[in-house]
Amino acid sequence: MDVPTIDPLQGDFPEVIETYLKYASGAGAGTVMQCVAFNRRGTLLAAGCSDGRCVVWDFQTRGIAKELNNNDCVAAITSVCWSKNGHYILVSAADSTLTLWNVSKGKKVFQTTLQQTHLEARLHPGGSGSSPPSLCLVTSSSSAPIILDFHTQITTVLPISSPDNNGTHDFSNGYAHYTPIEACFNKSGDLVFLGNSIGEILIINYKSNKICGVIQIQGGAGVKDIVFSRNGQHLLTNSSDRIIRVYENLLPLKDSLKFFEVNETENLTSVGLKCLSLVREFQDSITKVHWKAPCFSGDSEWVVGGSASKGEHKIYIWGRDGLLVKLLEGPKEALVDLAWHPTQPIVVSVSLMGLVYIWVKDYTENWSAFAPDFKELDENEEYVEQEDEFDLIPDFEKVKGSCVDEDDEVDIVTIEKNSTFSDSDISQEELCYLPAYPFPDVPEKLLESNSSGSSLLNDSSETEVVEIEYTGGPDLKKRKRKRSKKLLELQDLKDTQKAIVSDCSYKESFSTSEPKKPKSTSMVWNHFKKIKKPNKSVVAVCIYCSANFVAGDARTSNLRCHLRGEHAELVYPEGCSYNDIESTTDESTSDDESVEEYEKVKPTSEKVKYAPSRKQRSKVWNYYKNLKKQNESVAKCNFCHKRYVSGSAVGTNHLWRHIKRKHAKEAGLAPEKK
Repeated sequence: MDVPTIDPLQGDFPEVIETYLKYASGAGAGTVMQCVAFNRRGTLLAAGCSDGRCVVWDFQTRGIAKELNNNDCVAAITSVCWSKNGHYILVSAADSTLTLWNVSKGKKVFQTTLQQTHLEARLHPGGSGSSPPSLCLVTSSSSAPIILDFHTQITTVLPISSPDNNGTHDFSNGYAHYTPIEACFNKSGDLVFLGNSIGEILIINYKSNKICGVIQIQGGAGVKDIVFSRNGQHLLTNSSDRIIRVYENLLPLKDSLKFFEVNETENLTSVGLKCLSLVREFQDSITKVHWKAPCFSGDSEWVVGGSASKGEHKIYIWGRDGLLVKLLEGPKEALVDLAWHPTQPIVVSVSLMGLVYIWVKDYTENWSAFAPDFKELDENEEYVEQEDEFDLIPDFEKVKGSCVDEDDEVDIVTIEKNSTFSDSDISQEELCYLPAYPFPDVPEKLLESNSSGSSLLNDSSETEVVEIEYTGGPDLKKRKRKRSKKLLELQDLKDTQKAIVSDCSYKESFSTSEPKKPKSTSMVWNHFKKIKKPNKSVVAVCIYCSANFVAGDARTSNLRCHLRGEHAELVYPEGCSYNDIESTTDESTSDDESVEEYEKVKPTSEKVKYAPSRKQRSKVWNYYKNLKKQNESVAKCNFCHKRYVSGSAVGTNHLWRHIKRKHAKEAGLAPEKK
C-alpha cells in the first residue's frame, strides 16, 4: 500500500467520524438505509431504504425534512438521484419500479415498471426553473441501458459495443451481450459515456443512437462504475482489474456534438483518443481490494473509493497526483455506498447495518489571543520594518480616513456568486431547504392550569361572571354565562392546534393530560396461563395440573381457591403475595377442640370450572393441607402428616395448638407454654 507522503494539514479532506444518522420507521426495526445522494448545493441528503421509503435529511440540522413513502413499492431502493433544481428526486427500486417525486409536495409525478432488474437511474443534468425533468438514463445488470422519456414514455435502447470489434448487434430486444454495463451523462447532458464488460468506453449520441467514439481500457477489464467530476473536466472508471482510472475530458463542455461533426470520417478509436486522455491510475498494490462507489471530491482535487471487502469499512483518499493521502477506517461493518459533499470536505458512507456515518475534517482549535492581522509563520523570518509604519498621524487625518466610506451604499439584495459553482449552475428557482411547520408554544400558565385542574378559575380576578337577563316578565329569567379571559385564550389555542394539524402533512399529539397508568395485575397470574378465545372470553390454565377456569381482569377468586385447595404445598408466601393467594382474617375460632384422627384421605382430582366462593381463611392453613372425606373436612399437618377434623363447626384452635407444641421451630413461632 502507498504510504501517505502529504501533510494532512495541507489538504481539505475528512479524517474522523463526527456522528451518524439512523432512521427508524414506524413499519418496523428492519428498515435500513442503502444508498445516499446529495442535492447540488449539499443542503439536503436523500437516502433510499430497504422497505421502499426515501428519506430526505436536512444536512445542517441533521433532522428528517421529508419522508417519501410509496405504497405501491415495498422493495429495496437501489439508487436515488436529484434533479438540477432540487425539486425532484428519481428513485429506482429492486422490483423494477421507477418513481419521480416532487420533494416539496411529497407527491409522485411519474411512476412506471420496467422489464429490467436491479435498476440504477440518473436524471438528465439539464433543465431550468421548477419544471420536472423529461429524460433519465436507466442501467441494469441484465440488459442494455435505455433512455426513458417521462412525457412520451418512449424508451431508447443504447448500443453496448463498438461495431469495429464485434460487428453490428441487434438491440431491439433490450438485452445485452455483456454485463455489467454502466453509463452516465456528461455535464451538459448531450452525450452518454458507457462502459461495458469488454473494456470499452463508448461515447454515444443518444438522440441519434449512434456511437461517436471508443476508448479502449488497458487489459480489457470490464467497467463497474463510471462517474464524471462536478466540473465535467475529468472522468473516473472503476474496472474489474481493481484499478480506478481517471481520464481528462478533452471535449468542450458545451456543444460537444460539433466536435464529432468535424471528425465524422475518422475511425472511432482515433476519435476516442481525442476525447479522453488517461491521467492517473489508483490501486492498492498490496491487498488488491475491489472498490465500491468511487467518486470525486466537490472541487475535483481528491479521488475517493471504498473497500468492497466484507466486514471492512475503509475509505481511501488519493490526490490527483496518484499519492494516497488518507485511509479512513470505520466500524467493522461492510461499506455499501458513499458520497462526497459538493462544497465541503465531508464524506457520508452507508454501512451494511443501515447507518449513515458522517466523516469530517478534524480541525485543531487555537484559543490563543492574537491580533486580527497576526500571521503564524512556519519558520523564523527577519522582520523588515516599513518606512512609515511608526509615523505619527494627526487626529484629523484619522477621522477623515474613517469617514471616507460612510456615504457608500450597502447592497443587501444582490447574492454573491459562489466560486464553487459556475454561471451555468446558478438557478434562482432552486430548492435548497424544505419548509418547516413549527407548532406554537403553549403558555406555561395554561399548561399549569391543565395539569393542576382549575387553578386559573380559582383566581378571584379571573372567575366567570354570571349575568341574569330578563326575557319578559318577572318570573321568566335566563342565565347567561360569560367566559373568562383565560378560558378564551385556552379555546383559541385549541382551535389553532386543530387547524395546524389539519393543514400539515404530519400530525402530532397536543394532549396535555397525564398518561393513564396501567392497571395492576394480580400475582395469582404467576401460577396460571391466560388464553383468549375467539369469543373474547378468557380461560386460565393452571401451570401445575393444567386445570381450566373461566377468568377475567376482575375474576380471580376461583383461581385463588384452586391454589389453596390443590397446590398449597407448592405456593409459599415467598413465591406469591399472601394477600393475593390467602385472605387475612381474625384468628378467632371455636373453643371446642377435637383431636380425633382419621385415616389418609386422597385429595380430589376433579377439575372444577367454577370454584365456589369461600370465606376468608385463617393463617393456620399455611401449615396444613385441607383434605376431604365424604362430607367432612380433614386437616393434614405439613410437618408430621398428622390428621385432624376441621371445619367451621370445630374451629382451628386445636390446629394452632398442635403447631405451637410440636412444630414451633419449623414454623418460626414461639412455643406454647405448658
